[in-house]
Order: sequence, then structure tokens, then C-alpha cells
Amino acid sequence: METITIQQALNQINEILEKAFSGEEIFIKKSDEQIIKISSMLPPLPRPSLFGSDKDKIYIADNFDDPLEDFEEYR
Repeated sequence: METITIQQALNQINEILEKAFSGEEIFIKKSDEQIIKISSMLPPLPRPSLFGSDKDKIYIADNFDDPLEDFEEYR
């Protein structure tokens, strides 16, 4: 949520519209009173799925679950 003045809104209209389109709410104030709310009527764009995003980046060795030699005395 961002609150700006009318003058800032006029100077930054493109940025404000982009923020609203991406799901942010922007409030415009006049004399310390919020008078306008700008937000998108469309649902926010879905985020790309994170499942599998680290494929081929992480390697887990075949012996990952094998007991460690250092802990042999605790078995």
C-alpha cells in the first residue's frame, strides 16, 4: 500500500498504473486525507510454479542417508 499526493500521481501516472496492475493498492491523498484508491480490478497475475525450479542445480549423493563414521560410537 502506497500513499501519494495528487501532484505525485500526476507526475508518476505510468508507474502508478504498473503498480496497480501488478496487484498493489495506491492511495492518493489531499491535505492528509486519503481520497482516491487505485487498484486493479483483475486478479493478480499468477506466480510461476516453484516446484522443480532447482532441477539439475542440486545434487544429493546416493549415500546421503548412510550413517556417518564420526557417529559410529553413538549407534
